[in-house]
Amino acid sequence: MESQRKSSDEEDSSGERGSLHTWKGYSYSVTPERVLLSRPVLQAALGTRHGVLLVEGGQVYSFGEFPWKQSQVSEVGPLKPVLESALSGQRVVAVAAGSFHSGALTEDGGVHMWGENSFGQCGLSSLTVVPNPTPVAVMDPDTSPPHTIRVLELACGEQHSLALSAQHEVWAWGSGCQLGLVTTIFPVWKPQKVEHLVGRYVLQVACGAFHSLALVRCLPPQESRRPLPDKCGQCHQLLYTMTDKEDHVIISDSHYCPLGVELLAEGETRLGPGRSPPLGLLSSPSEPLLSSHASASAPGPHPSITEHTDYERGRTVAQNGEVLTTTDADISASGTDSDRAVGGVGGAGSQNSPYPDDQAVKEYLKKLSDTTLAEETAKMTIAGASFQPPADSLDLLTSDLIPGVMPVTTSSALNNLVSSCASAVGERVVSTYEALSLKKMINYYYPGVGGVAGVPGGFPGGPVEVRVRLEESMQGKKSCSTGDIREEEAEGLSRRLSLPGLLSQVSPRLLRRASRPRVRAVPLTPVGGLPEAGELLPSLQTEVWSWGRGEEGQLGHGDNLPRLQPLCIKCLSSKEVVLVAAGAHHSLALTAQSQVFSWGSNSSGQLGHMASPTTIPRLAKLSEGIRVWDVGAGAQHTLLLADGDCYQPILYYSGQQVREGAQDATQDQTEGYSYTQQPVLLPFCMNLGYVSGVFAGGQSCVALADRNVMGFIASLHELAAAERKFYCKLSSVKNHILRPLLDLESLSTALGPASTVLLQSLARCYSRLCHLTGQHSASLTANLRRRREFKSLVMLEHASIFLDTYNEYCCSVGNFLVMGGFQALAKPSLEFFGKCPELLQRLAESSEENIPLSDLLVTLFYLPMRHLHEYGRLLLKLGTCFEVSSVDYQKLQDGCSKFEALALHLKRRRKEAEYTYHFWKSFPGKMTDSLRKPRRRLICESSNKALTLQNSGRFSVNWFILFNDALVHAQGVVPYKSLFSTHHVFPLATLWVEPIPEENTGLHGLKLISPEETFTLLACSSMEKAKWLRSINQAVDQAMTGAGQSGSGAGQRAEPPISRTASYTFYKDSRLKEATYEGRWLAGKPNGRGMVKWLDGKIYTGTFKNGLEDGFGDYVMPSKTLNLNDHYQGHWKEGKMHGIGTYKYATGELYEGSFQDNMRHGHGMLRSGTLNSSSPSVFIGQWVHDKKTGYGVFDDITRGEKYMGMWQDDQRQGTGVIVTQFGLYYEGAFNNNKMQGTGVLLSEDNTTFEGEFSEDWTLNGKGVLTMPNGDYFEGSFTGEWGSGLKVTGSFFKPNLYDSDGDKGRAVKLGRLAVPPEEKWRVVFEECWMRLGCEAPGQGENQRAWENIAVALTTSRRQHRDSPEMNLSRTQNRMLESLEFIPQQHVGPVTMEKYDSIRRYLIKACDMPLHPLGRLMETLVAVYRMTYVGVGANRRLLLQAVNEIMSYLARIFQLVRFLFPDLPEEGGAIPEPSSDPQDKKDSNCADTQLESPKPGRVVSSSALLLPVLLPRLYPPLFTLYALEKEKEDDVYWECVLRLNKQPDVALLAFLGVQHKFWPVSVPVLGEKTEVVSSTKDACFASATETLQQISTTFTPSDKLQVIQLTFEEITKEVMSSLEDNFLWSMDDLFPVFLYVVLRARIRNLGSEVSLIEDLMDPCVQHGEHGIMFTTLKACYYQIQHEKTT
Repeated sequence: MESQRKSSDEEDSSGERGSLHTWKGYSYSVTPERVLLSRPVLQAALGTRHGVLLVEGGQVYSFGEFPWKQSQVSEVGPLKPVLESALSGQRVVAVAAGSFHSGALTEDGGVHMWGENSFGQCGLSSLTVVPNPTPVAVMDPDTSPPHTIRVLELACGEQHSLALSAQHEVWAWGSGCQLGLVTTIFPVWKPQKVEHLVGRYVLQVACGAFHSLALVRCLPPQESRRPLPDKCGQCHQLLYTMTDKEDHVIISDSHYCPLGVELLAEGETRLGPGRSPPLGLLSSPSEPLLSSHASASAPGPHPSITEHTDYERGRTVAQNGEVLTTTDADISASGTDSDRAVGGVGGAGSQNSPYPDDQAVKEYLKKLSDTTLAEETAKMTIAGASFQPPADSLDLLTSDLIPGVMPVTTSSALNNLVSSCASAVGERVVSTYEALSLKKMINYYYPGVGGVAGVPGGFPGGPVEVRVRLEESMQGKKSCSTGDIREEEAEGLSRRLSLPGLLSQVSPRLLRRASRPRVRAVPLTPVGGLPEAGELLPSLQTEVWSWGRGEEGQLGHGDNLPRLQPLCIKCLSSKEVVLVAAGAHHSLALTAQSQVFSWGSNSSGQLGHMASPTTIPRLAKLSEGIRVWDVGAGAQHTLLLADGDCYQPILYYSGQQVREGAQDATQDQTEGYSYTQQPVLLPFCMNLGYVSGVFAGGQSCVALADRNVMGFIASLHELAAAERKFYCKLSSVKNHILRPLLDLESLSTALGPASTVLLQSLARCYSRLCHLTGQHSASLTANLRRRREFKSLVMLEHASIFLDTYNEYCCSVGNFLVMGGFQALAKPSLEFFGKCPELLQRLAESSEENIPLSDLLVTLFYLPMRHLHEYGRLLLKLGTCFEVSSVDYQKLQDGCSKFEALALHLKRRRKEAEYTYHFWKSFPGKMTDSLRKPRRRLICESSNKALTLQNSGRFSVNWFILFNDALVHAQGVVPYKSLFSTHHVFPLATLWVEPIPEENTGLHGLKLISPEETFTLLACSSMEKAKWLRSINQAVDQAMTGAGQSGSGAGQRAEPPISRTASYTFYKDSRLKEATYEGRWLAGKPNGRGMVKWLDGKIYTGTFKNGLEDGFGDYVMPSKTLNLNDHYQGHWKEGKMHGIGTYKYATGELYEGSFQDNMRHGHGMLRSGTLNSSSPSVFIGQWVHDKKTGYGVFDDITRGEKYMGMWQDDQRQGTGVIVTQFGLYYEGAFNNNKMQGTGVLLSEDNTTFEGEFSEDWTLNGKGVLTMPNGDYFEGSFTGEWGSGLKVTGSFFKPNLYDSDGDKGRAVKLGRLAVPPEEKWRVVFEECWMRLGCEAPGQGENQRAWENIAVALTTSRRQHRDSPEMNLSRTQNRMLESLEFIPQQHVGPVTMEKYDSIRRYLIKACDMPLHPLGRLMETLVAVYRMTYVGVGANRRLLLQAVNEIMSYLARIFQLVRFLFPDLPEEGGAIPEPSSDPQDKKDSNCADTQLESPKPGRVVSSSALLLPVLLPRLYPPLFTLYALEKEKEDDVYWECVLRLNKQPDVALLAFLGVQHKFWPVSVPVLGEKTEVVSSTKDACFASATETLQQISTTFTPSDKLQVIQLTFEEITKEVMSSLEDNFLWSMDDLFPVFLYVVLRARIRNLGSEVSLIEDLMDPCVQHGEHGIMFTTLKACYYQIQHEKTT
């Protein structure tokens, strides 16, 4: 016993699972025999005289008669099954049995068949019998190469077999029309796909003897909701007709298509083999009989599902009793005549109508009901030959005569119909059309019902009598209605405008009623189930398709015609069929609501009812409360497995009684055989144990049963039975209460618009809950049939689906209750249910008498909540079957506690809703309208004066009401009648409450803080204070987390967080009035990230601090004049723009830089206009209080001028420089935005004026004008430069013999410009401020490092929050390494420390988020702004170089502040004594080699130029190239001339000693002799090395290249000389000169000047200095070289 407690799975091996019992018939003397097998039986399948069993472990046994086993025993009794040894080694998962053949399905989806094969039913060619299980390949020929199809399910008939593939498609083989294949050649040996079902999701297949059934999932809404056609695609008949009567209009949508016809490619019509001709159909008693032997054929290949409804468009005009048919194409006269002929025969004119009034219809129905179906069929068959219509009219038979398709009407078809009828029927047609639109009956097509639009189908194809009787046969919603049930559900129409199958008469009175305003339709069947349920639960939105022979009506289409293709049984489309079964000649469908529909042969009462006709599905007759959940169908009997009063299953039998010794009832139909009128209970069923499945076949019945070990099986059965019962209850409420209520015409008037919407929401949630329960009950039932274990239970694995659905439903009921919906619903309900609502009381399970109707409705709609307790109880009961310590027990316990917790939570929610509803009933009227909301619940209120406002007026009255989303403060004054004149609502999400300590005041106070108000409430006692404090805190917490609306609300905090996210609209605050803030809060103030939207369109998004914008933010402000926005993105402080930011003005201007107090302040750049606008310009420099003040550069692109100098209040003031694109250069004084004062002006040709100016480019006063040739004027000048000058003074022409000193009157530039250390001072000041220093060098080192760390971290966070500002991966890694503060060493800096500083600086300067990196970025920007474009003027070279030197000095000051131990400029660092080579390696790239001495010199250029110069190199080198242009041209001309000579000639010309001439040179790896013609081969490696000087940036790198060149020369010379050779300059110079010439460096003069200007001073006298001097000498030598 202990072992069985461990796990339910272990019971399988104990022999108490899967016991098999077999019997025949239903008499009391029958006792089932138990089949004894060593293993539990998992599945059984029965043929006519044999059976197949699948046992655990995948083995297969057979019993019965086996004529196909020639040599072996051909018959064994059912109690001694034999093992099918051919299947050993195969793991079989399913078995199937046909009449005389069997099939097995293996785990990998393979098919094995054996038995009779005369008709190809085993799928193996050239064999009439297959003695042993043989593999059958199901191959898809459409793929290349053909691949094997994996099969999920098998079904076998008498002459055919079906397989359901893993793609949920159907494959068939064998013989007969029941294959559903487009072929006339039988047998079909190889499995072929049933093309007609391609694109559909087939769930199950079943085979009768000569017919087939498929259970198909409905198409999803988007596929099925297509515009519907006007004509049938097969017979081209109109689908809808409309006829005018004297006082009403007749609309007919009862078109049926004869789908027994096979469509062939060549357009012929051919009957399939073994197929009886179609029966003639009687239209009505007064009409002539038409034969439908010949039916319309459609040319072309057989249409697929999707094509099936692409019918041609057509119109019908009903006039004078004739039905005229026209198509879009022109119709010949003869065609029209024949149309009229047919119209006359079977038209819908008034004179032909057999139904003058309702009474006549009733009498006619009564008369019909007395006639049996058999007689009817016989009559029709005889009458079939009496009339043959002309061939050309066959495709235009009137709609009443054509069986088949019954699509749902659409507006497009109706529009055509109405427009063409308008002339004939006038206004009544229009009013009819309005009525139809209002009713949404015809043009409303509810999505999710597959098969209505896209598929052929429908019934009944029989005569009108059959259809009329059919309409009568079922009470309530008729099971056989060809209309779409779901459409009825969606509309909830109790009266239908159009009864399919009958011509409905629409009276003017009905039209008037239909034109009243109606409630919007609520579909009560959810489309596609619950989205989150997905594939977890079985689908309930299914259709049943049938095909094959139909002589017994077993296809369910209302006729006895065969069908060659699958056709949908329309009346089952909305019945939620979950299982189909096929007997020999009858069919069964089991629904989720535990009902059984049956149709087909009823010769032995096997349908479970005696109603006729049996050609349409009807409900089997069972006692109330019997819920069927499994079915089996035999040759002439049906076996049902059902729930009774207790949860142990019971068995019902309907069909023929089988006597002992009888061989085959089907062959010997004698009077002695008795049969059931309706299903009878099998008395022995309780002895079998817990039956989990039933099977039937031939005359036999089989039941699989389990013993109830440890109560586990019983608990599983009880769970499934409870769910089935609950689903039936929910469906009953939906059908009998909810749908009729929604359909009441007085509903919207009684409820009002708000409550109507809530009722519709309630109906939707109820439907969703109902649907989920149905799916779950189907899932639990399937589990009982198959696995019988709990681990796969959806309610355990995916409990959230159930919890969420119940939560949502409870919420919708509560909302409706709170708004007084049930009270309002009582009046219309009273009209409907009457004063004694017994049905309502029964469904609500209420025993109280005289209970108000509204309370009864509340009880009814809260009833589903009780089921949660049932879930909990049953899961706990299952749990008791396991050890308490086991995982299974824990899992069940957890599931139980989830459902119990939700049940308690929803009970609380109901109480809250009821409490709130009663509160609103007693609440003063005016405030109710504004405060009453569906989701708002009352928590507590202070009407008992328990809470008062501190410092309130003597006569004022204050009332505080706490809801789940807001605190309401109502105020008023005592004498007034309307006590509470005003109220204010404080949303809970933005409400903070703090208790005031009682020690000081002695008052029980609570301080309430909202964004704009803070007030104190006084409680009458400390207990009351604690109550309100707890209530408010809990309400706030729930409002924030949403726990009030969902979840169980467990685990609440003592108080909500002081920091939270919420939305709020300000109403008082002057700055934020009517603005909405959404984001983080802290104690009543916006704090953290958030967004403010003002009504005028302004939006701020960013961080807040203490209620004000603070940190990084984005601000958009619409411009009042322009239709554009101002946009600021940057830093804020205390509500104002402060720090670095970018401001895009609506005018098009763009400012990037520093702000302070909402003004441009600090360093920034302003771009005005675009290049093609009126006045484009760029200013970069210092701003003070929104004005240009300090040093700045202004580029006036229009005038082609660039100003570099001082500013004051947006004007040029002080010293400055102007350069123009025409080469003019001015430096000097500016005043009031003009050149005013002393200045120097140079033109392109070196004409120079030095003196006084009064306006721009206007000379006025004393000065000296010097010509390019040295002549000069001295005196007073007036006039504008370039337009004629007036001169009063002396002219000097220097004497030819004057000394050079006197001649040199060239002006030294830069004296009147802004000194370099004054430039960009604000840029450096901002960097110092970022480090926490008020002034350069004044501050704490530690604080500076902390500021750097903070800046990096915040910038990194900001970049993470703004994806568009993301850094590269390298920068991110660099950022991480920079966040670590370098370790400060106390004591002198060593080389190792110096290297670490250098590496840190390289990283810091590469990272724009680092203060040094930002400084570097800004300096590069300003330098380029200054010296690019117009600023590329050779006269600015000196200033450009000096500016770089000043940068170095000022950055070095910052570096020394961060690293205080670093020596000053020129200070020495001792070399590590151990390894002198180390220094060389670590500094070879960016430091210069010095003369040997014990240490190295610290210099700003060595440390910082490698970082700075590469960024500034392009503009700087351009200036050098311009300055040295003439010299370089002379040099280059000489280089080109001398390089024409071969190597030997050039060496001789330059005077290189013969011993240094290379004798041989390597060419392509081989030594080659140097001859007189050799060129560019000598000293080639040295030449290549020297050429690299143009690829380096810093002087130290360039000097390194020169040094390497010398080494290469030495290496080449050494190869031919002795080792101890030493160079002398006389020997070296000519060789080096040769190398320089051959290197052909274009701007060598510029390179030399750059090195000279920026070279580290400490290097000038060392080895590098000498080498550089040699290069410089070569440059001058080449310039002055004379060649002869």
